[in-house]
Amino acid sequence: MAITIHHFKQWKQDGRPIVALTAWDCLLAKVLDEAGVDLILVGDSLAMVALGYDTTLPITLDEMLHHTKAVCRGVTKALVVCDLPFLSYQESPQQALSVAGQVLKETQAKAVKLEGGYPAMAETVQFLTQRGIPVMGHVGLTPQSVHQFGGYRKQGKDPDSAERILEEAIALESAGAFAVVLEHIPADLAATITHKLKIPTIGIGAGSNCDGQVLVTADLLGLSDWQPPFAKPYANLRQSVADAVQGFSQEVRSHKF
Repeated sequence: MAITIHHFKQWKQDGRPIVALTAWDCLLAKVLDEAGVDLILVGDSLAMVALGYDTTLPITLDEMLHHTKAVCRGVTKALVVCDLPFLSYQESPQQALSVAGQVLKETQAKAVKLEGGYPAMAETVQFLTQRGIPVMGHVGLTPQSVHQFGGYRKQGKDPDSAERILEEAIALESAGAFAVVLEHIPADLAATITHKLKIPTIGIGAGSNCDGQVLVTADLLGLSDWQPPFAKPYANLRQSVADAVQGFSQEVRSHKF
């Protein structure tokens, strides 16, 4: 049975943790789906992971559409969510509606994710959800604002910023978001937000008391040449791939293959 946004609220009520990972092509998406991942995020992090950019900012809507289509072709059960790329939704709620509608129509993704909270993005989220587009929110460290933050710094460490993040999360819930990502914030703040909200929180670098967790899959697999401090590799595929390539190369050069 395919997972829908309605499962997420029920899972929150049941205390069932939500497993989320990123994907950027059909092959990886199929593996994640078959492994039982609940939510597959086509994150704009693919700008850095798959396309070689230094930040998420350069990725275009056309590139996100291309990769989301590929991911959806490999998924039969997990909920696929597509990140809206930088400057594709910030101008106005009407712009966000046009872009989000295009994503859902062309890719078969079931929801979109956008960054930011109160007041501007909460207004946009409400505009989208009132028109039938499921939205996942994202507060805390929002990578599309990396230059405003002065780098990928932990957010919510002082009382004022912690209160702002809490208010943003509440505003997103009120606007109709079905879930919210909490990125790189103190664990106690994430726990407070999780307790306050009726919608699930999906943590990344926000402690273990969120309703679910998401990681960039390249970090989980040990493929990345750099990992954020909160990432946890569960394999070392970078070394495994290198070993396989070297083994193949040796056999080719010695005429054994």
